Amino acid sequence: MSLQDFVAVKAIKQAFTLSFEYSVLFTRECFALTDNLLIDLIDNRDEQPKILAVLDQGVADSHPQLAQDIVTYCQHHQLECLPVMTVPAGEACKNDETVIDSIYQAVETHQIDRHSYILVIGGGAVVDAIGFAAATAHRGIRLIRMPSTVLGQNDAGVGVKNAINYHKRKNFIGTFAPPFAVINDFALLDTLEPRDKRAGIAEAVKVALIKDASFFQELFDNRHQLAKFERDASQSMIVKCAQYHLNHIASSGDPYELGSARPLDFGHWSAHKLEELSNNALRHGEAVAIGIALDSLYSSLMGHIRSEQAEKIVTLLQDLGFELAHPILAELDVNLALADFKEHLGGNLCITLLDDIGHGFEANQIDEVIMKQALQRLVAC
Repeated sequence: MSLQDFVAVKAIKQAFTLSFEYSVLFTRECFALTDNLLIDLIDNRDEQPKILAVLDQGVADSHPQLAQDIVTYCQHHQLECLPVMTVPAGEACKNDETVIDSIYQAVETHQIDRHSYILVIGGGAVVDAIGFAAATAHRGIRLIRMPSTVLGQNDAGVGVKNAINYHKRKNFIGTFAPPFAVINDFALLDTLEPRDKRAGIAEAVKVALIKDASFFQELFDNRHQLAKFERDASQSMIVKCAQYHLNHIASSGDPYELGSARPLDFGHWSAHKLEELSNNALRHGEAVAIGIALDSLYSSLMGHIRSEQAEKIVTLLQDLGFELAHPILAELDVNLALADFKEHLGGNLCITLLDDIGHGFEANQIDEVIMKQALQRLVAC
């Protein structure tokens, strides 16, 4: 190409497709020496990869033998396991920038390359934060997620998003990066406090309301068993909820959320703000339960669903044990929360509402007067 031809070129349009595939696996007692699920995931053992395990401090406290079990498991299977790290539990992990720096330092110190692995074991917030570190160190180190909460196993831990908080803004800095694999070890849930077991059920209610009326009815029918955290009902709920989230990511046509529609954020516009207002005293799932109830009541007041359907949704959430008329609602500024969520979406407001149980639709405008009426009804629940 001559210089004259080169100057005449105005644009080169680039396009390519990259396919991602990862497994979400379910087990119990993953680090039992007879369980080969984890070792079978390591498909490059001939390269002698390193494994950096990062534990949620809450998990480490509840499972004091876990760090040693990981080391023993790796030694048994002739894997190089680096010293196990622990990080703060909950949103503190996403709020503390030194946590991310500690992962970067470990990557540098131990010469962890893109063919090695970071294994994160923790709640959704810890999985989010360590996932962000893994996605950005060396532009991406293989990440194996092992969520330790119901919310992590049925929602946050199985998707493609990673994030940390910034200036009290939830998930302000983050990436879209699929994990190498996800292992849901049900044994990690046994030591959870009831509050943490309950919080994760909100995401199952959410996905059922926007995806499948029969799943919602199953949750409603099993609500008393779920409130008692009975094993069969709980594990069925986790697997089905995870499946719906994975199906949405694969089939929505927008796995990296380039558009404004976010069906999986049903109930989240207010939930994010409520978490901030409570300084994270509200668990994410607790805030989502409130947000689901609020948007369901609004859908009813707008005539999209029947009042008895909204009442059934509220009954389910209350029978599961959620406090819907939380005192923090008195501090919720509907206008500000909607504006913040609009910014989070990318400039265009797009709120998922219900036009039936099991089916959601996207609304680009919210009648703030009616939404405040819905808020008043929720406070009176």
